[in-house]
Amino acid sequence: MYSNIFYENLCVIIIIGGVMRPITKIMIKKYALEKIKYDFMGYGFKNIKDLSFHHLIVPHNMCKDEVNGGYIEWNGVILNQDTAHDYLHTIERFDFDRFLAISSEMLEEKSQGYICYQNILYISQILDGFEKEYYGKYNKKGTPIVKESYLRRVLKK
Repeated sequence: MYSNIFYENLCVIIIIGGVMRPITKIMIKKYALEKIKYDFMGYGFKNIKDLSFHHLIVPHNMCKDEVNGGYIEWNGVILNQDTAHDYLHTIERFDFDRFLAISSEMLEEKSQGYICYQNILYISQILDGFEKEYYGKYNKKGTPIVKESYLRRVLKK
């Protein structure tokens, strides 16, 4: 676990009550998401309020007690909550290797400082493989594993 001193040096203010966190706004601007209209996984959005912070390196459940709950730029990416974010957590539960491969591509985008078309295409190929395996299957609650909305990506090969 990372030290509180390290987190305090990277501190951002968290706003409670459904308002977008400042770090999310900063990252939306930094990666020009409002201009390109898609997230780190290639899912489009109509309104920036549809976007959320995804803990990419240190999972949220491992940093809840830390300053800012891990909502720090180096620890996350911005995803469309209802599609990419929810879908990525579904993939994490059903196919951890694909989850790691997608996460690796998003880490590469972050290290490049921009969302790259090639990374998005590779993510799309990973998602295609997951969809071939799980489309039409249901979880224990009877909900489709791959929802129709998950199939609508902005960039596909």
